[in-house]
Amino acid sequence: MTSESNALTRRHEFVLYFDVVNGNPNGDPDAGNMPRLDPETNQGLVSDVALKRKIRNYVALARPDAPGHEIYMRDGATLNNEHKRAWAAVLPDVTKADELKKGPKDEAKSRELTAWMCANFWDIRSFGAVMTTGVNAGQVRGPVQINFARSVEPILPLEISITRLAATTEADADAKGGRTMGRKHIVPYGLYRAHGYVSAPLASHPTKGTGFSDADLELLFEALANMFEHDRSAARGEMATRKLIVFRHASALGNAKANELFDRVKTWRVFRGEQHKPGDERLDNAPPARSFEDYAITIDRDGLPEGIEIIER
Repeated sequence: MTSESNALTRRHEFVLYFDVVNGNPNGDPDAGNMPRLDPETNQGLVSDVALKRKIRNYVALARPDAPGHEIYMRDGATLNNEHKRAWAAVLPDVTKADELKKGPKDEAKSRELTAWMCANFWDIRSFGAVMTTGVNAGQVRGPVQINFARSVEPILPLEISITRLAATTEADADAKGGRTMGRKHIVPYGLYRAHGYVSAPLASHPTKGTGFSDADLELLFEALANMFEHDRSAARGEMATRKLIVFRHASALGNAKANELFDRVKTWRVFRGEQHKPGDERLDNAPPARSFEDYAITIDRDGLPEGIEIIER
């Protein structure tokens, strides 16, 4: 499918650390917008969808007019209209609704439609998309995948009462003097860790690849490093990317297992100048973590598999 001559040819994995201070990094709408939690461990969670949203938003800000960097999943978008653009470019004579829904009978034309979408939309090229919603532009599996982020230690969300002086209606103003009560949820502090994967074959395969390139990869890492800088709100408090560790393989299929590489990255709790594994009984008397300085991150470089390069950002 890909027509990119510079499509990615080497596999990558990455570990992303970010933190939150007095904010809600990812509210759960089914739980009154309370910060997402693992109920068995009380570790905080941030969904992959939330992280991808911030990445998309950053790319839209950083490359607003750059060819090939449109965002498919964006606020207010009508997806079928984007599919019609692909049809207009590849098969301009086809306009009947039933033909648009079924897709081209010619497999080559079908691949050309999907390739057009990949070439024009950065997030399709990165994350893939199912584009069969009424106007069929095919579907493609993206080379970039990100897991849920999980806090390093359990978090204890707080529910804060807030007041508003302005009334919504005249009746509220008469009955309550305009004052209304509300609540917001915050995490006083949490350090989160997420894992990501970049598949070279899914980028460069001649018929199924998206054309995700080295330049797209650099933009992804740029977005991961800066996505919180343009995502400020009172609800999210202070959020920041703290560390990005990239494992670059020398080959497309990879030179080591991802889980073994991730295991080389350790997070330690710092207490009285010493590093302890989170959950260590020696931390029973330690105060709760309230800043990034309460943690240390180490990378085991001994016996690194041949063909693996570590990049810190």
